[in-house]
Amino acid sequence: MANGLAWNQRFFLGTAVTTITPMNVQPRVPMDKDTFLAWAQGREGRFELVERHVVMMVGGSKTHALIASQLMRALWARINVTKWVVLGSDLAVDVGPGSLRYPDAIVDSIGGQRALVATGPVLIAEVLSPSSATLDLGDKASEYLRLPTLAAYLVLSQDEIKAWVYLKGPDQRPGPQVIFGASAAIGVPALGINLPLAEIYAGVEFENAP
Repeated sequence: MANGLAWNQRFFLGTAVTTITPMNVQPRVPMDKDTFLAWAQGREGRFELVERHVVMMVGGSKTHALIASQLMRALWARINVTKWVVLGSDLAVDVGPGSLRYPDAIVDSIGGQRALVATGPVLIAEVLSPSSATLDLGDKASEYLRLPTLAAYLVLSQDEIKAWVYLKGPDQRPGPQVIFGASAAIGVPALGINLPLAEIYAGVEFENAP
């Protein structure tokens, strides 16, 4: 590798073919949102824009992906599909000047299918990892809860059946409601749904389980 280029050798019909491709290097110069969205399209890896600076996100585990996918499945089974869509981490959320986040799951207003940024997110969810706990329960919670359309922010553990639930509106509390156990469910009044934790965590194996 030299000058930000990667040299790759592949075999095609028995012949070695060398290709040179640009590395996915994070730019050090500040970016505006439109420039970042154009830069991030089709790029390997996960990135967020934080105060106009590009931040590379650490990849998740299989457990992380399983919990996120089962949450989205549970949401699809319950939402009003004439009003809402459930989307994953490919869609950005505009959280303020110079910042775009990519949560693990979003319930967004229907329409604007070619948009790169959520148009009216009503629910956002993140699955905790060891490197993201402080961020997901701190800065991201503050950012997401400032969104005018948001009604619920969910944070899900991947070490146990446990969720931190932030609700806005009449059911809002100073901090999150912590619920846990396979018999518990997350209520989202704004969507008129309940999400059983047993369904979200079905098949998940925990390292410290007896």
